[in-house]
Amino acid sequence: MSDNILASELNSVSLKENESNGGLPWVGFKRNDYLSWDEYFMSVALLSAQRSKDPNRQVGACVVNSDNKIVSVGYNGFPVGCDDDDFPWGKKGGFLDTKYAYVCHAEMNAVVNRNTTQVKDCRIYVTLFPCNECTKLLIQSGIKEVIFGTDSYHDEKQFIASRKMLTSAGVNERKFVPLRKSITIDFEFDKS
Repeated sequence: MSDNILASELNSVSLKENESNGGLPWVGFKRNDYLSWDEYFMSVALLSAQRSKDPNRQVGACVVNSDNKIVSVGYNGFPVGCDDDDFPWGKKGGFLDTKYAYVCHAEMNAVVNRNTTQVKDCRIYVTLFPCNECTKLLIQSGIKEVIFGTDSYHDEKQFIASRKMLTSAGVNERKFVPLRKSITIDFEFDKS
């Protein structure tokens, strides 16, 4: 049987056909419902976003090299050493009274927290299309592809600038297109 056998066809295979495998059903057949690379890495970005304490928008990022190895993750939050109870999380008020003066974006954290010497030629999976400041950092660090979950601020000037810079620098950007609607993580490890 082909490795590309459909799951529906697995049900029609008799146990007799598996006698060469010691009578064990489905030995030698792989699952067909595993995550694609894009789904896997965007899931890591989404999971990373869950570490953010931002009450309005949790953003996550996952940097991956050409061997499909994760070299970094990040999420939006305050700089290391800045107590998140001492800084504002709000969006309204004077600049110094809002989170915008202090929060490090997920992309920035992913680039600076990398577990390798560089991220040149890597791709980044990010839950939100990057702002112009993060885009500059991504381009300067050598990121070659940006895969984003949502582009909620598409028509705002800083995001228009991002797309213009990415195009000019030859950095590919594309919207993440999942093959499934959701993924469930269950912490019950000992289930049968």
